[in-house]
Amino acid sequence: MLKRMFVVPDPGRLRLRSATRSVLGVGLAVAVCGLTGHTLPAVITGGLAALLALFTVTDATVRAQAVSTALLPAVGFPVLALAAGLHDTPVLRDVAFLAVAGLGVYARRWGPRGHALGVFAFMMFFVAQFLHTVPGQLPGLCTAVALALVASSGVRFGLWCYERRLPPPAAPALPGGTGLARITTRQAVQVAVAGAFALVVGQVLSEGRWYWAVGAAWWIFVNTASRGETLLRGFRRVLGTVVGIVAGLLLAVPLHGALAPTAALVAVCVFAIFYTAPVSYSWMMLAVTLMVSLLYGLLGALEPSLLALRLAETGVGALGAALAVAFVLPVTTHSATHAWIERAVHSVHGCTTTAARRLAGDPDADPAPLAAQLEVVIGRARLSLAPLVHPLNPLRARKARARQVLALLDDCAREVRGLASVAADPQASHDARLAAACWRVEAAVEALVSPGGRPGDAPAPGAQAASAQHHHPTAEAALRHLHGLERVLTELATPLHSAPDAPLVRS
Repeated sequence: MLKRMFVVPDPGRLRLRSATRSVLGVGLAVAVCGLTGHTLPAVITGGLAALLALFTVTDATVRAQAVSTALLPAVGFPVLALAAGLHDTPVLRDVAFLAVAGLGVYARRWGPRGHALGVFAFMMFFVAQFLHTVPGQLPGLCTAVALALVASSGVRFGLWCYERRLPPPAAPALPGGTGLARITTRQAVQVAVAGAFALVVGQVLSEGRWYWAVGAAWWIFVNTASRGETLLRGFRRVLGTVVGIVAGLLLAVPLHGALAPTAALVAVCVFAIFYTAPVSYSWMMLAVTLMVSLLYGLLGALEPSLLALRLAETGVGALGAALAVAFVLPVTTHSATHAWIERAVHSVHGCTTTAARRLAGDPDADPAPLAAQLEVVIGRARLSLAPLVHPLNPLRARKARARQVLALLDDCAREVRGLASVAADPQASHDARLAAACWRVEAAVEALVSPGGRPGDAPAPGAQAASAQHHHPTAEAALRHLHGLERVLTELATPLHSAPDAPLVRS
């Protein structure tokens, strides 16, 4: 885990820039709330609002990000008021919390903006339980949230808006048959069931901290699409919480809420949350758990027994999520993985044909965006395969097959990147062999996505390459990449078209 954390590539230092900017944004938000005379609970709420805005708003353009950020109070304030108003009516409060949790997941069908608004709504209800908010505190909390969002937005969209110089990120198209509306509806039901379980059992463990279990169950479903992904995310959440509690015992408890060192460590935690989130959910949970411990220290409520209770409640939430994905509208890792692999294979074909058009002289054909989207699709396929390649997976044969698929998908991405680079060469010239090579790639794709296909039926790549002498070097390079793609797609048939009694994935 340490190696993955520190050696994973950070193109353009985006993780570093995002984490540093987030520390500045949250720090400024907290400072503004504090300097304007808000109470400590209001300052904490404002800081959390700034962190959520910076973390969850991920629209493709800066303009869309600004709109989503501006809309956060529209959902946050009513939910905060609802939670405060139901503070003294536990039954209605619990029902409302589950409803907000389900609707927060359902809102993901509207893309990144729906996701951000759903997260913000859920966390406003959560923070009301964390701070035991009553109606009389609402004016101070709402003004703190508004000030914090303005301050953090000033950093994000004004002081350091590095995204303006970056191309919009490629978004993976969803595999056929698994539309976003269907996914979010299923997950909303699962979250409601998992949340109900976590709420009931969590209240048996603690009448005052039960909401931790509901929060753990809810967050486990973020960015997951199958049973295996959800189970793995639950395991990583528990692991990160365990290590975070140890860190809390060593760092937060001895501080006894001392302001200066606690504020410094909270800033480190904020940086770690943003820096580690894209590469390690366990590391991110370590940072979150330590930050929560520090906040409890500021509130004067931190003690070792509280950290032990947090671990128990997190375990309850993870168990609730596991039961929900196992028995309520389950989606197996097998079906989710094959859908993303098929999507990646079709993306390879799209990149190949577009590159061939560019090499044939079509100036409007640009394979670069398609190659970038392929990278994102393969990344999503990697996430889907993660439960199978995890060290704790005891199914060695399926683990080996999954690793083989990942290696071949990486080979596909490398060949496509090379082909896109060759196609961008202004000296690229048309070669009749390119059309034949592209046709062979298309045949290999069709063989992979059709149950009875046999990629090996086509003649060997060498037969086409034998006459590859005295041709333009750009065409030669393109042919090498096309033959490489054909080879990789042919090799993918082995793990993907295994015998029924030895499937690639089944969990």
